[in-house]
Amino acid sequence: MLIGYARTSTLDQRAGLDAQYRDLEAAGCEKIFTEQVSSVDVAARDQLAAALEFVREGDVLMVSKLDRLARSVPHLLQITEYLEQKKVALRVLNMAMDTSTPTGRLMLTLLGGIGAWEREIMLERQREGIAKAKAEGKYKGRRPTIKPEEIRALKDEGLGAAAIARKLGVGRASVYRLLAE
Repeated sequence: MLIGYARTSTLDQRAGLDAQYRDLEAAGCEKIFTEQVSSVDVAARDQLAAALEFVREGDVLMVSKLDRLARSVPHLLQITEYLEQKKVALRVLNMAMDTSTPTGRLMLTLLGGIGAWEREIMLERQREGIAKAKAEGKYKGRRPTIKPEEIRALKDEGLGAAAIARKLGVGRASVYRLLAE
């Protein structure tokens, strides 16, 4: 059985979700699991968990793009290992990749590694750019979301750190840090 999984990160990406659904349907998926949730919040990816639970030996799990499935190389490898244990293949439509073949498994591993390398290079360049901007006095960090005087005024009213944090919608640690300054 061909099972599809489609995901977008936010609710306002409806067109992207619809396009993935159409691609999976055109590829012959009999059942398609969809959700609109960030890949970072793995705990909230109920439909991915449901799809992984649903697949049976001999099935194929299909996604339109690899980044719709996993948030990182380790996560991708975890998913593919789970699928292998269940004797389920993974197909990625935009890459014409199929893990039921040795070449497909090799390509998945290579592309996952290249993706991780690319992300590390991007983060390294970002850190270098921030360091350069700081050295030139152009980078000040993000602007504070709360003002210390607001916190002190609430403290003077007799509120505790937890109550101040709740009232301002910030973390308790931020309140303690600003009170200590």
